[in-house]
Order: sequence, then structure tokens, then C-alpha cells
Amino acid sequence: MCYSAQVQAEFKQFQRAFGAVMDLNTYVKTFWWDRGRDPRRIKAPRAMVRELLEIGPPELQANIREADADEIDDLTREIFDQRRRVADAERALQVKETKKALNDVRVGTKKVKQAQRRLDTLKGVASDQDSRIYPGVYCPVMVVEDGQKVVKPMRYQCRPAGKPASYDRQYPGTYNARRDNLEGFWRQQFGHSHGLILAHRFYEHVEVDGEDRVLEFVPRTGELMLIACLWSHWRDPRGVEPDLLSFAAVTDDPEPEVAAAGHDRTIINIKPEHVDAWLSPDSGNLQALYDIFDDKQHPFYEHRIAA
Repeated sequence: MCYSAQVQAEFKQFQRAFGAVMDLNTYVKTFWWDRGRDPRRIKAPRAMVRELLEIGPPELQANIREADADEIDDLTREIFDQRRRVADAERALQVKETKKALNDVRVGTKKVKQAQRRLDTLKGVASDQDSRIYPGVYCPVMVVEDGQKVVKPMRYQCRPAGKPASYDRQYPGTYNARRDNLEGFWRQQFGHSHGLILAHRFYEHVEVDGEDRVLEFVPRTGELMLIACLWSHWRDPRGVEPDLLSFAAVTDDPEPEVAAAGHDRTIINIKPEHVDAWLSPDSGNLQALYDIFDDKQHPFYEHRIAA
């Protein structure tokens, strides 16, 4: 399972490489922050947000800056509260060691680090997380509409159309679509709604010396990976929740070097000459799609333990 990847988060790369256009309306709907309706913001790579602050409509730019300022205020208060929590616990430990005080130090210290990292990101400090996605995080996905390549923001974890919103909790692994189940679980998407993301590297949980480790895999030659995806447009039949665009990366049996590192799946990295055929599938000729998989790119994926 590809649980995380460092993606090409900016639309400009899709435009330069494929002549794609931006689905601006979907970007605005996805990133628009409504404090009164839902104070939560969608999760997206900061590089994706930064680009919108450069090229997005002025109204969206102002809205994002307002959301940033609000979140900065929340994080500043969180850091202050957690530091006070840690200080109080440390003073208590000088008198008597208790589980509560030890836990307050541990949890408070962790929350301060997490909040500070996010605060640094919002204030413009560059990070290797700026283009990283995990399940539940949005990123640019290229599809074809009316013969035109279009880039849309989509959530990494597919909720198939027609399924209840609770599907996300019932089936948390739907961020990957196994090749051997494409005509089963994924039959409504396979051969119908295909997408593509661009990625620089991917990450997997692997057992190393009896411990769970995260390994980073990257093509030895450094080329950008063209990752085959399936996607769905979910609509709430009650009309209460907003529409959701979401996707899953297609996975296959592991490349030899990935298997040797201890993982049993690899995302499918298709060749550039197959992009058009993949994005405009013929549902009556699924074999042609499997042929694309069989002719996929095989860069040697070097790996290391991720920081």
C-alpha cells in the first residue's frame, strides 16, 4: 500500500508537461474557507496552497490569507497552553513523580512540536512536507473532460459514488486500488474514470529488524513518476454535505527491489506514451488497459529509511 507520496503539488507542472488547464471553479470550491459554516480547512500540501496565493483569484487569495491568520492565532494559543502544561507538570515532578505529570510532559511536548511545525509552515518556512500527501489529503489530479486534459484537486482516499459518507471509516484503505481487484471492488471506476498524479517519491511501512519503519522509495535516475489513478465524484443524496472528488492510486505486484526491501506492492508508473490512452479509457476493451500496466516504467527504486 502506498500510504504516502511526495507529489508535484503545483498545477504549473501539468500545464507545462501536458497542456492541461485548471478546473478553477473546483479549486475555489475546494479551498474556500467558510468560518461560519465549517471552521475546518481541507488538508493539502502547502506547495499547492502557495501556488493559489500566487495565481488564484484575488477573492480566494484573500480568503486563504484570512484562514492562515486564523489558524496562526489558534496555533499560537495552543503552543502557549501546552508549554504551560509542560511547565506545570515539570514542577509537579519535582515534588512527586506521577503518571499524570509524566504524561502531561510527554503529550504537551509532542503537541508543541506539532503546532510549531505547522506554524512554521504557515509563516513560509520551507519543509520536505510541503508536497507530501497522506490518506485524506488533497492533491492535483489530471483527468480528461471533452478531450481536454484538466487538473482538479482531489482527496487521496476514494469514496465511490453512491456509497455513504461512513464508507471512509469502514474502508480506510481505499487510497489504493489493487490491480487484481479492479474488475471487482473498483469496477465502477476502472475503464470509466481514470486520473494521473505526478510524484517524485513514495513511502511505505516496512518491518526492518523487527521494527516498523517508513522507507522512502525514489527512482534512481530522478525522473517524475506518472501514477495511474482511479477517481470518483461523490454526491450526497440528501444534499447536505458538499460534493467530494477523491481518488486511489493503482498498485501492482512489487518491483523486485521493492520486494527485497520488504514491501508487497508498488504503485503503477505508466509510460508517457500511454497517458492519453489511460486518461480516455475504452470500457469495452479492458485488456488494453492491462496492457498499459504490463508496459509500465521500471525505474530502479532506491530506498532509505525516511527521517
